[in-house]
Amino acid sequence: MSTTRGARKARRERSSVRPRRDVPNWPARVSVEAPASSANLGPGFDALALALDLWLRVTVTPIDAGAESLKVEGEGAEEIGLDAGNRFLIGLEQGLEEFGLDPPVMRIEMSNAIPLARGLGSSAAASVAGLRAAEALAGESLSDERLLEIATAIEGHPDNASAALFGGFVIASQRPARFDPPASLVAALFIPDVALRTARMRDLLPEHVSHVDAAHNVGRTAMVVAALTSGARLDLLAAMSDDRLHEPYRVAHFPQLPELVRAARDAGALGAALSGAGSTVIALTDDETVARRAADAMAGAAAGLDLNGRTLVVRPVAEGARLIDAPAALATE
Repeated sequence: MSTTRGARKARRERSSVRPRRDVPNWPARVSVEAPASSANLGPGFDALALALDLWLRVTVTPIDAGAESLKVEGEGAEEIGLDAGNRFLIGLEQGLEEFGLDPPVMRIEMSNAIPLARGLGSSAAASVAGLRAAEALAGESLSDERLLEIATAIEGHPDNASAALFGGFVIASQRPARFDPPASLVAALFIPDVALRTARMRDLLPEHVSHVDAAHNVGRTAMVVAALTSGARLDLLAAMSDDRLHEPYRVAHFPQLPELVRAARDAGALGAALSGAGSTVIALTDDETVARRAADAMAGAAAGLDLNGRTLVVRPVAEGARLIDAPAALATE
């Protein structure tokens, strides 16, 4: 699918009355990258997220003439287009809007290792990568607070956006707390072939929960935070598998979840949970051999449930979205 530049321009004009300004010369190209992330980590619904070593990398090349183009390699190569829902373009356009700039005609190249609609923060990574690309194109920077504000507005919640922006383990809020993840931490992922859209999975949640369940989750979330911020009590990650606010309701649409969590825990994982809104299941441990065993155990359990998928073992990452290449601006004639 594609959207005409005229439609995109109309959207920008409706969204802002900022005065426009000219850029005499754009950089020859800019390249940015942003990491995947796993939100919630069980009981920390909409509050916790962990950046993971899977990356979206994007190169933007402004061009003087010709049609705008997009080339995608890796995950989503057949799904990502120059349409109105492209989160990278949304982030880039909203970022440039902050500087009073219209986007140039661009050649965009993406290399994406983050599965789409699997609860691994693919949309947040794209939104944040777009914002970083906007900064590089404009030759200016936005504050961390403003970047997060824009990314949260695009995404609808701050957890994945915070992890994609800042890396590491984050406690999400308007002013998130960020911590380097424990050096020994390893994540085992089971990634089902089935996609679960965040909006649909949120529709399964009740508008109200009991004080008993809320108090239960506060305690379990505190344990997960203690584990990931101290590094000395990773055994407390067992609390990941004891949520009452969202997973019990999402099981209606993903009934295999309890068996996958149980398989990972029985294989030695310290904790396991639905990653974001799913469908990925994440298990955390402090030993790569155990992580691989947990991944294999989840795959075996899934096979017994007629659920196809794949496994990955990855490390958390301390780095967030960043500029990786920006040559000097094109010379004016």
